Amino acid sequence: MNQAVTGLGDDFADAWPRVVRALAGYTGSIDDAQEYAAEAFARAVAHTGDGGVLGSLAAWCTAVGKRAWIDDRRRLAAEQRYAHRFAAELATVESEPDVADGTSGLDSRYGVLDDRLALLFVACDPALTEQARLVLALRLVCGLDIARIAAHLGIQATAAAARLTRAKRALAEARGRFRVPDAPERLVRLPVVLASVAGMFTVAHRDVLDPRTPLDDLGRQALSIADALVAEYPDDAEVRGLRAVIRLGLARRPGRLDAGGAAVPLDEVDRGRWDRPLIEAGLADATAAADRGDGRFVLEAAIAGLHSSAPTFAETDWDLVVAFYRALERAWGAPSVTVARLVAETHRALQAPPSGERSASLRSIERELQMLAHESTPYAALDARLALADLAWRNGQRGRAAEQYARLAEDVPTEPVRRFCQQRAAC
Repeated sequence: MNQAVTGLGDDFADAWPRVVRALAGYTGSIDDAQEYAAEAFARAVAHTGDGGVLGSLAAWCTAVGKRAWIDDRRRLAAEQRYAHRFAAELATVESEPDVADGTSGLDSRYGVLDDRLALLFVACDPALTEQARLVLALRLVCGLDIARIAAHLGIQATAAAARLTRAKRALAEARGRFRVPDAPERLVRLPVVLASVAGMFTVAHRDVLDPRTPLDDLGRQALSIADALVAEYPDDAEVRGLRAVIRLGLARRPGRLDAGGAAVPLDEVDRGRWDRPLIEAGLADATAAADRGDGRFVLEAAIAGLHSSAPTFAETDWDLVVAFYRALERAWGAPSVTVARLVAETHRALQAPPSGERSASLRSIERELQMLAHESTPYAALDARLALADLAWRNGQRGRAAEQYARLAEDVPTEPVRRFCQQRAAC
């Protein structure tokens, strides 16, 4: 389905969550909502290919999805003697506004909560695991198919499909019919929603360095969702902090690849290509967040702000970066944060003149990274291995670094990073 709708571009990214939410509310089932939304979008592609005019894509697909669902229910009802109920539902659909006028009645029926947020709050149910929530969010909110979800998460398609199936089953068993949580319950789920959006952006930042289509640009989708969250919770420090992180990350995306498609290390990036207006907007968010709190995303925003505002790599305030990472480790002790802190400590140590103290500091950093490379979660372990290779490279141990990069080139999941490792392995 994703390959077919690529031609719809931004229209699909905007319409998909609206249609899924409308169909989920209508059918009472996440499974049915996805199935009939996919069918409706496939019909939309065929319709436009034949020269047809859709008007509002969301309204058209919602109406088509409802009618397809009712058609299937009527066929089942004929066998189960419930045809009268579904005939009434069909009459209700046919009495709704004509899709040609570009309206679907969605706002009046569901209120003003953004459709993507509504689906996120459903997907971020406490009954689900963190990975299940992320898979469900990528499917429901972003409209990614199983193959794309698997590619983004670095897992097999069968594993992604199994996670999605388990997530939907657990959600159905825990909550029954589709229901968007009310405002107090949404507030309770907000930290989980923020973590899921952050996970979405992490996937984008790691794996989609140069998106080719709107469907591939998870980073921009994450920013759009963060904008909606700020509109809903304008005074929440963590919400503003998350948007700052995403804005600053996207602003620094230009220049991350060289002409050959290899990833470029931070100290070699052309900072003149960065999006300065977006950086200013991100820094404003980071400042507003810092005035209101000191949680995970407030601290991440502060770190991103330091990197974004430094005129050059050499002028980065590594002492302050390390201090913020230590605070972040206390607030949110993920292994990836520890790796990032050790990378910052590496750069700080290498800026000092050669001395016994510097050598001792680098040896201590190396020992910690080696432990993480062997004992941590898969992504953090891979980050630790990359950091070890970089440490050897910058410390003048080029032969040792080349061997490490050669092994990494066989293990990293993304092509730009693989090409970077191959370049250094060949030096």
